[in-house]
Amino acid sequence: MSEPTERELAFVDEVAVFFEDEGLPLIAGRVIGWLLISDPPEQSAARLAEVLQVSRSSIGTATRMLTPSGLVEGVRKRGHRQEYFRIADDGWSRMLERRYALATSFREVTERGLAALEDASPERRERLANVHELYGFLEKELPAMLRRWRERDEEDTP
Repeated sequence: MSEPTERELAFVDEVAVFFEDEGLPLIAGRVIGWLLISDPPEQSAARLAEVLQVSRSSIGTATRMLTPSGLVEGVRKRGHRQEYFRIADDGWSRMLERRYALATSFREVTERGLAALEDASPERRERLANVHELYGFLEKELPAMLRRWRERDEEDTP
């Protein structure tokens, strides 16, 4: 296992800032960044802590946050007691599917909000109606985009 270069660490930090802007803690973004380029792809918590120069507990917190989305997965290697982490083969798609499901959930929330405001003035309902319309659009369009992505992937497979 070689040590990461300064350019690699700069990339990891750039990924971290991107995901921090998306609402994730910086360390979770750094874990994603390193797992995108690490060799081997599977990294132990100890190795992640060493490379990213953070505590093991920070790594534990970050990996517990990242695994439910499906982007990062924990794997076990025969003969090893420790768990290793990697970007799942279809992790990006699974993470996006989860976000798409949230579009449906939030559209349903806005629908209930519009029902609660049924007697309100159109001006008062307008902001919520716009959000409702946007999330309805996303609910319909996002799965089709993901389907086209997967079809593209299947076309490239011999």
